[in-house]
Order: sequence, then structure tokens, then C-alpha cells
Amino acid sequence: MTSRSFRRPLLTTLALITSTGLLAACAGAGGSGGGGDGDKTTLTLATVNNPQMKDMESLKDQFEEENPDITVNFIQMEENDLRDAVTKDVATQGGQYDIATVGAYEVPIWAENGWLTDLGPKANDDADYDVDDLFPSIRPILGEGDELYAVPFYGESSLLMYRKDVFDAAGLTMPDEPTWDEVAALARQLDDPAKNQTGICLRAKPGWGEGMASMTTVVNTFGGQWFDEDWNAQLDQPAFTDAIKFYTDLIKDAGEKDPVSYGFTECLNLFTQGNAAMWYDATSAAGSVEDPENSTVAGKVGYVRAPVQDTDESGWLWSWNLAVPKTSKNQDAAWTFVKWATSKEYIKTVGEDLGWSRVPPASRLSTYELPEYEKAASAFAPITKEIMAEVDPEQPGTQPQPWVGIQYVGIPEWQDLGNQVSQKIADVIAGRSSLEDALAESQQLAQKAGDAQK
Repeated sequence: MTSRSFRRPLLTTLALITSTGLLAACAGAGGSGGGGDGDKTTLTLATVNNPQMKDMESLKDQFEEENPDITVNFIQMEENDLRDAVTKDVATQGGQYDIATVGAYEVPIWAENGWLTDLGPKANDDADYDVDDLFPSIRPILGEGDELYAVPFYGESSLLMYRKDVFDAAGLTMPDEPTWDEVAALARQLDDPAKNQTGICLRAKPGWGEGMASMTTVVNTFGGQWFDEDWNAQLDQPAFTDAIKFYTDLIKDAGEKDPVSYGFTECLNLFTQGNAAMWYDATSAAGSVEDPENSTVAGKVGYVRAPVQDTDESGWLWSWNLAVPKTSKNQDAAWTFVKWATSKEYIKTVGEDLGWSRVPPASRLSTYELPEYEKAASAFAPITKEIMAEVDPEQPGTQPQPWVGIQYVGIPEWQDLGNQVSQKIADVIAGRSSLEDALAESQQLAQKAGDAQK
């Protein structure tokens, strides 16, 4: 595999993990995927606690009925905890997990380090699996040529969701392609504590994949960037500073209470319970928003492209994928489950058993040809497909960048850097630090990471 993301050797990655304390309590971790009774194989799957993964666990009985020699134990965690736990395990060859849910950021780096099994031979030899049906914007992230170091469970970009009924009642109109200035003005008008209604929900929870993901898309469209082409950190430059000030001010003026505790899951709950007029987040959230069994706003929501400032687009590109660590002692059984959970048949199972709006989006092109899904997801499926085809992970902002990635920087140092900077910005939102001090300290952290790439 070749990619501009593959820049640092294994020892560097291990050193970074050690320096941030992620190896703590890992010594002696043993494999837990061994067989149980007789020839029965027990698989351990680590995954994020997002709605689509909860649905996967709820349907695993069907897999186990079809494969009576395999049992699958799910370990669901919050996003930050999942990353820490799985990174520890694969970096130390712990062998605790047979299947891991990993993101678009991790796959190329971990593949280069030799931590993931290449599933390409099994997937490509199985005509029913249909590798060519995988979403084209996500497929290159997972391997070059016939390589496939993970398979997509679902994919996403980002968009703005808004309550059409709230806008109508206030006599307001959402532009089809809003700017952040327009969104901020609308949010401040619609923020109404007396009605327990926040103007907009924005992620601010510390973590590079939590609050920092949303903030980085705002940085991009404001003309800022983490590094220039020579890996010089840019966090102290006006565009980066202006973007973060805009984001933190908007949260303080029209965002949720206690914003630093809000990530994807918390904003999802706030919005689906009718307590936010707008929400900027992942396209994958739309299925849950339109699920009438769990959402009080189903059928009342409009969807528009991610707000912009100085760029034409500002959506991100992401996928949650299922991978098999090389340390798994149950490689064949693990692939059997991964194949089932990412197949065309699984998509239909979710639709028929749980509801078509809850189908994992943007993993397979054929999903968007299913009449049932087209009908149930008509409010958000077309815009999701369009955005994911149009975003540019090689240059999402106004300036060239030496890495591939929109809401993250594709280097091993990013996991630690993004986490630390997001914590400093959370301190600004919580009133514990000034923006100037937080970005000055963050600039120094970023430059160390940039120097490592030179």
C-alpha cells in the first residue's frame, strides 16, 4: 500500500502511544477469542456504541443461528474509549479482540504497521460479497489494488440538520447551501432557554474524533489548516484562530448547556428529543433522526450541505470499518462474521427487521438502489450520496496540504495531538482558559508533530 498517510514506522507509533500513557495496564493482556465448549468459537468484537452498532448486536442472533459453531461477544464503548482500548491491544499484540471497529484514520496507518489482516483474498474470491459494490470514495482508504485491510460497516460525510417546524413557526428559512455566518445568525435567533430549546448542537467533547472533528471542518472552510505543505504548524495564524473563535462563541451564545460533555451521542439525543433547532454532524445520524420509534422529530427535519465560508464544500469523509487484527486466533471465524455484517443481505435484514431508515449508510452503492430504502431515506439519502462523492480529502480547505484527510491529519502523531488540542479548546469553552493561551500552547504541540514529518 502507498499513501501520503503512511509516513511513520511502527516503532515511532509505539513510542507515541507509550508517551501518552496508552500502554498502561496492557501488559499481560491475553487473547479472548479462543474456543469455548467443544468446537465452538467465541469471537470478541470491540465497537463504538453508535446506533448502527447497537443494531448489529441486536441482530447477531441471526448470525449465530446460521453459524451455530460461532458466538460473538460485543464490547461497546464510547468513541474515545474504543480508540484507546483497541490501539493499546493491537500495538502491544495483546490479542484481546478478534474483530475491531476502526476508523478511516486508523486503517492505513495500522495496515502499514502490520497490525491488520488483509481481508482482500477472502473478499475478492467471494463473488457474492461483491467488492466492487463498496462505496467508491471509501474503498481507497481501506487498501490499494486488491488489498482490503478493513471493510466498511457504514460511511458518512457531514451536513446540517434543522427542524422545519421550528423554522416555520419562527418565520425563518434555511438556505439550501448555508454559510456559517447565516447559520450562526439563525441559531442565535432560535436559541430559547425558556422552551428548553438550544439554537444549535455542536460537538465540543474532548477527543480528536469528537469535538475536534467538527471544529476542523470549520477551520478548513475558514481558510485555516493544521499544517502548511512544509509541515509548519498553523494554529497561531489568523484563519485558524478566527475559525475556533467563531465555533466557541457560537456554542457559548446558542449551543447546548455543558457543551464540553457533548459529542455525537449526546447531540443525537438532544436533537431527537426535540431540544435543538439545528445540529451539525454526521450524515449517518439522519437514519436515527428519522426513526419514529426513537425520535420525536422524525419527519420534521430538513437536511442541507455542511455550512461553508471560503470553500465550496466543507463536509468531512469518514467510515467506521470492521477489521481483523493479525493477533486474532480465529481468523476464519472472524471473517465469517465480518462478511455477514457488511454484506448486501445484512443491509436488507436491518431494513426488514428494524426499519429501512436504520440501514447502515454509504457502505454499498446497491443500498441506494433498494426501493424500500429510497422511500424511507428520501429526505437524506440523495444528499448523503452527493456529498460523499464531492468532498476532497486531499485538499478540503483553501490551501494545499501534505496529508490525506478532512477532519483529521493522517499521521500517527495526530491521535495524541488532536486529543490534547481538543482538551485545550474545551477549557476555553468551559471558561478555564483564554483562546489565546490555548492556541499558543496548541501551536507548540502541533509543531512538534510537524517536525516529526520533516
